[in-house]
Amino acid sequence: MSVANKFRIGGEIEINRMGYGGMQLTGQGVWGDAPDRERAKEVLKAAVASGVNFIDTADSYGPHTNEILISEALHPYSDELLIATKGGFDRTGPNQWVVNGNPEHIREAIEGSLKRLKLDRIDLWQLHRFDPKFPIEETLAPVVDAVKAGKILHVGLSEVNIKQIESAEKVLPIVSVQNLYNLGDRKWEEVVDYTEKRGMAFIPWYPLASGPHKMKSKITQIAEKHGATISQIALAWLLKRAPHILLIPGTSSLDHLHENLKAGEIRLSDEDFAALSK
Repeated sequence: MSVANKFRIGGEIEINRMGYGGMQLTGQGVWGDAPDRERAKEVLKAAVASGVNFIDTADSYGPHTNEILISEALHPYSDELLIATKGGFDRTGPNQWVVNGNPEHIREAIEGSLKRLKLDRIDLWQLHRFDPKFPIEETLAPVVDAVKAGKILHVGLSEVNIKQIESAEKVLPIVSVQNLYNLGDRKWEEVVDYTEKRGMAFIPWYPLASGPHKMKSKITQIAEKHGATISQIALAWLLKRAPHILLIPGTSSLDHLHENLKAGEIRLSDEDFAALSK
């Protein structure tokens, strides 16, 4: 992967912008273990063998099963591999996500992730959501403690607006933001621009969505021109949108994995980009 396709997390850990998201290596509704654990491990190993050195997971995926799977497949980790994880949700069942910013819960989440991932230090730990029941300085207090103790290196946030990023930054430095953003959903356009100015990574989740039906013919036309799939064009658009955008498409299929990674080789013209951005 070219240098243009690299980014330094927190200004220091260089990773390839095409990463991998582990969420799909769980049961239905992100609940329970991967239905075929051996195949899931193969996908993780293949991602790393293909040059992926940024993997995104969370203690809530499974819950817990995804972190265990990653450590079973990839530990001992290569020095180049950055595994990012998240905390701040309770899981009560399939597709059930309950925000929990209780500092005690956050403390347990961090310790649990370290143990399951077999890490002494989490290079990037991200808070899933702000919990209105707790002031952000309370929620982040155990994160500050973990940073001081050398258990966490860098901290990120998920699904946040600019005001929330600024309030978290009064507590500790923030190096990444993970919000819903793709070709068809650009609600967080302001946050993309803000994070770029601040040198933070922007990690869109659900990056493969290609937008409303009315865009279909436009995307199809551009995909045909590049000999690519619609999903690959959706990913290539994100890579061209800004140099601080890191992609973490997830899949439980080896074929889809390789297809997604090939999106990093597509070079959209300014004209293509403008046509898709309208």
